[in-house]
Amino acid sequence: DMSDLLGMRKQLKKQGKPYSVTDFILKASSIALTEFPAVNSTTDGKTVRWHSRVHLGVAVEIKGGIVVPVIRNADLISLAELHQQATNLILKARNGKLSADEMAGSTFTVSNMGMLGVENFTAIINPGESAILAVASILETAVVIKDKIVPRSIMKITISSDHRIVDGAMAARFVNRIKNMLEDTKSWTNMI
Repeated sequence: DMSDLLGMRKQLKKQGKPYSVTDFILKASSIALTEFPAVNSTTDGKTVRWHSRVHLGVAVEIKGGIVVPVIRNADLISLAELHQQATNLILKARNGKLSADEMAGSTFTVSNMGMLGVENFTAIINPGESAILAVASILETAVVIKDKIVPRSIMKITISSDHRIVDGAMAARFVNRIKNMLEDTKSWTNMI
């Protein structure tokens, strides 16, 4: 339920802090990845390597396809720094100016198609990574809260995982951690 976060984001924009929904998703993912190291691992098909740092891939649509620039050490940077790096990398991607190094070494990828009016989708895991997060559009949805039907801004997220490394139960706990962070605006207040 993104209703509260969207309200907080609107207030932040008035204060000159133009965070995108993607920024919050990326930050929540980077925090969750430190808590679920198996999800932040990679494999060559023979061995599994757990990473101590989060190198977050961000799927970006460009003319003729998709590229995945990487935000290095996403777990160590602030939301403001993450916003700046993501903005710069996305702009470089769309202008065809990414270097090979800027697209290599991701430990986990987020694919956000929210801007395309997608109710939900399943992303394909980037080779070597143990999982990928698919983020759909935020849609006004009727939900029941305290026995009343009310409109809320609901966003579906889906994880695809390599079950040799991350089983369904772990994947569910990981996604629920991201969900809980996105719904807890008090925790964001402390990070901003």
